[in-house]
Amino acid sequence: MSEETPKEHKKDKAHKLHEQLDKLQAEKDEIFARLQRLSADYLNFQKRSSKQIAESIAYEKESIIKSLLPVLDNFDHTLANTENLQDSTELLKGVKIIYDQFLAILKNHGIEQISTVGQKFDPNFHQALTQKSEPDKENMIILEEFQKGYKLGDKILRPAVVIVNKKASEDQPQVSDAGSENGD
Repeated sequence: MSEETPKEHKKDKAHKLHEQLDKLQAEKDEIFARLQRLSADYLNFQKRSSKQIAESIAYEKESIIKSLLPVLDNFDHTLANTENLQDSTELLKGVKIIYDQFLAILKNHGIEQISTVGQKFDPNFHQALTQKSEPDKENMIILEEFQKGYKLGDKILRPAVVIVNKKASEDQPQVSDAGSENGD
């Protein structure tokens, strides 16, 4: 057997290192190419997602508007026939039908009215317009609804504007509606 000279040993080692370097370079190039493909795929995914979201929003808008068109048609028919009405009861019936139809459409789209009168005031769902004092009612109970509130699932679209009962505390004097105490 022939022994390798130190020069040949260095050459052989350099050759092996060069092969390893070539192999690592090839792996790096492959990984870089995969990264570029993944990056391009991700950008395409983002574009597709944005387009799909925009299309979905447009579809939902169209769907909502289409569901409202029959309500508009019924208003047109009701208004066109008001000239022939002798009393307002028929008009009120027509308006009530349209109102119920509109509420049904809102419900089909997941929108619900917020309960108010007789309920305990909740600032998450209600906005107090003013307070009244009705001693026979519980404190902070909603007495009247000024404007309806609506929610979509758990999200409040608009709080209900309400009038809330505020019991007068016993240390405060009761104010009379009959006039002032000094006889003015």
